[in-house]
Amino acid sequence: MPFIEARRTRLLNLLTVPWIPGLVFFAITNCIQERYLLSLFNCLNVACSVGTVILTWKQRYLSARLFIIISSIIIYTVTALIYRNGVEYFLLNILIVTVLVYDNKWLIMSLSFVMIASFLAVRFSWINFIPERPVPHDRIIFNVAWGLSFIIMALSYFKRVHDDYEEEKEVQRQALVALNRDKEKLFSIIAHDIRGPLATLEMLLDMFRKGEYPEADMKDAADELYKKVNRLAGTMDNMLRWSMGQMKGIRVKPVHASLAILTEEIVALFENAIREKEIHLRVDVPADCWVYADRDQVSVILRNLLSNAVKFSYPGGEIRMSAINVEGQVTFRVHDQGTGIAPEKIPQLFTFKSAPGYGTKGERGSGLGLLLCQEFTAQNKGHLNGQSAPSQGTQFTLVLPAGKPQPVKIDS
Repeated sequence: MPFIEARRTRLLNLLTVPWIPGLVFFAITNCIQERYLLSLFNCLNVACSVGTVILTWKQRYLSARLFIIISSIIIYTVTALIYRNGVEYFLLNILIVTVLVYDNKWLIMSLSFVMIASFLAVRFSWINFIPERPVPHDRIIFNVAWGLSFIIMALSYFKRVHDDYEEEKEVQRQALVALNRDKEKLFSIIAHDIRGPLATLEMLLDMFRKGEYPEADMKDAADELYKKVNRLAGTMDNMLRWSMGQMKGIRVKPVHASLAILTEEIVALFENAIREKEIHLRVDVPADCWVYADRDQVSVILRNLLSNAVKFSYPGGEIRMSAINVEGQVTFRVHDQGTGIAPEKIPQLFTFKSAPGYGTKGERGSGLGLLLCQEFTAQNKGHLNGQSAPSQGTQFTLVLPAGKPQPVKIDS
């Protein structure tokens, strides 16, 4: 239910529920004092209030509003005309509530006209009826005082509703401002990463086209350019997957996937980078470690974790990848002996607050990978955290629901 509609329903409940015990009391009192007709009206009022609560409970909010307003107009008008007991001031309450809970101007005008006419008919004695047993004077004063008090209560409540609504809009506005700021940062990062390789490619092709760059040297330049474009492709892939997730375009399709096979596929993607840095890679992922998650998303998570480990590892360093299956959960760890970061900065790695870092050989990241990993992990009902210290390396721990081993298909 929308915010305003929920508050309107609560205001309607405020109009009906608190009156029920009092109406029951007056129904009994009037019956004892032999004002049987007034007691009957009190009982009808109780029945209408209970009916409104039932309609609200069944989520028939519009019917509940119209029912309690019309029934109250009839009961209070007839009661006030016969007994002159001051309940015509409750018509003013109903008038205020009508204006607050409806948006249709014709409905508001129609109901308002009826209520104003009823109030004037009672106050100016258009119908002169003297009951056999009139209501005591102190009861009339109580009814008038309570009716006027409710006007203050209703207006105060709706003023608070308005303030809450404005506060919620301000929170949403601030969230939108933060989101736009994050998107601007994202686009600036992507623009920077795209501009560098494209500018280098354009320069090389132009020099090669003009004959200013020897063909022999072109091969080395092409290798270096390939590495930059390859890193750019990974960044772009992260960005596209993240943006699709923000637009609700990604649907999680969990399957039983072998973590050992996934790890083997990811390691193959980084063979050249691992070989270039002479990194010692130790993989300890048992064949019986299976996860129940979206295979593609888990692949993206593992790729980003290993990419960061390689990027921030020193030449000749060591990276350990391990996994264990315990009590229905698979815990996967990637530990490197690289640069590390301060522990208090770990939470920022999973937000837009983290600035893109540079690897030990100048490799530049987008600052988007771990944010994407965190979102994919949450979508697969897992959790991801990191531990690190400057110059002591970093360890990321990924926990996912365990899967059931499936027969491995062998291509013939």
